[in-house]
Amino acid sequence: MKYALIGCGRISPNHVAAAKNNHLEIAALCDIEPKNSKDKILKFDLPKTTPQYTDYHEMLEREKPELVAIATESGKHAAIALDCIAAGCNVIIEKPIALSLADADAVIESAREKGVKVCACHQNRFNKSIQKIREAVEKERFGRLLYGTAHIRWARDYEYYARAKWRGTWAQDGGALMNQCIHDIDLLRWMMGDEIDEVVGFTDRLRHEYIEAEDMGIALIRFKNGSYGIIEGTTDVFPRNLEETLYIFGEKGTVKAGGEAVNIIDEWRFSDYLDDPAEVIRECHELPPNVYGFGHSKLYADVIEAIREDRPPYVDGLAGRRALELVLGIYQSAATGNIVKFPLPQCSTMDFEGRF
Repeated sequence: MKYALIGCGRISPNHVAAAKNNHLEIAALCDIEPKNSKDKILKFDLPKTTPQYTDYHEMLEREKPELVAIATESGKHAAIALDCIAAGCNVIIEKPIALSLADADAVIESAREKGVKVCACHQNRFNKSIQKIREAVEKERFGRLLYGTAHIRWARDYEYYARAKWRGTWAQDGGALMNQCIHDIDLLRWMMGDEIDEVVGFTDRLRHEYIEAEDMGIALIRFKNGSYGIIEGTTDVFPRNLEETLYIFGEKGTVKAGGEAVNIIDEWRFSDYLDDPAEVIRECHELPPNVYGFGHSKLYADVIEAIREDRPPYVDGLAGRRALELVLGIYQSAATGNIVKFPLPQCSTMDFEGRF
């Protein structure tokens, strides 16, 4: 299967590695900075003849890939995805799928019309810990879900934002909730039944005065099934990343996934005693080299299978839209001081330009 990558920056090594691990034919790399794509060719020992482009339109026309991964700045995800879909390509879109609900809807609808697959790159859904928790949710081992919490306590300094001027802007990124925290936000919504009644949130820019968006957000969610969710996300932790944790509390079960990127299980308690907690904790213990984890290769494998079997990917475009909608709902509540009802009307990060 012919594969191409658009965007060869910070997250791109995970995509190239996933493509190689799944034996894709890496047909081309594209980045507006030629040195970025060249670096990936050297790093991954790709053939020196691997085509490199600075214009993805030219790449699509010449190489005609079947699968394209989009790992550019967030504000360009949707426009590039629409062009790829129009060219008949299946797409893997780095999170977030878009920065507005209108753009997310356009991507999903265009893919449906063209008969291609859209995957939102929420790779943490493939963590061993998360898969184990999801299995318990689907088997209703928790009984009635009571509430869940997501805590993302990370650090980002001036150098991180200075290396890429789009970071922290409303037009191309959003803040901590949209960029760093959206993976855990996705997991919380997914585990708690997906359907939301209302959200109330607060956001602020406490330390990073050189960015436009928030570096801290707190939210309370009421789900339609009567359960609740709590989100706490920040890039203000001193001096380095502390943790990304997910708690699920039910009438018959309590679980905590922790580590730097929800890659281990710290607590596993169920009234049915169907498994040994110590064994579950041992089996689900992963220590990835960074916060991106090991999920990209598994996500790629699923997308390849979805294309071949003509089924939706495990993490499809609608999943990406739901995560986006929740972050935008928190932004809207924080900006207006009101409880926000779901489903959310059309909303974009640009609605909050000048907020701070």
